[in-house]
Amino acid sequence: QVQLVESGGGLVQAGGSLRLSCAASEHTLSMYFVGWFRQAPGKEREFVAAISGGAGTTYYADSMKGRFTISKHNGKNTVYLQIYSLKPEDTGVYYCALRTSYDLGADNVGAYDYWGQGTQVTVSS
Repeated sequence: QVQLVESGGGLVQAGGSLRLSCAASEHTLSMYFVGWFRQAPGKEREFVAAISGGAGTTYYADSMKGRFTISKHNGKNTVYLQIYSLKPEDTGVYYCALRTSYDLGADNVGAYDYWGQGTQVTVSS
């Protein structure tokens, strides 16, 4: 059973930056996709970015391109999400997730088998 633990969230002023971390309990990042999703209050969970297991190919939601950067450190078994120029609308709980099958697209919530507990990001105006 893979466990994922997010960290790095917090309260930040608009225009600031944050780096979120997702630590996996097992050495799986070299094999499997990891994605970041976010969920704002009263809204559905939405895809932010994903990174593949082998080559580390990155994927972004069109609306997230430019201010979000996903990366990973296989040795540390950690995936990162760097967020720049934060806006109040970025407020929400950010989740990382890991997928072991590939029958659905990387941007599909249902494609992922394991989820972290989430980390809260609050952006003040």
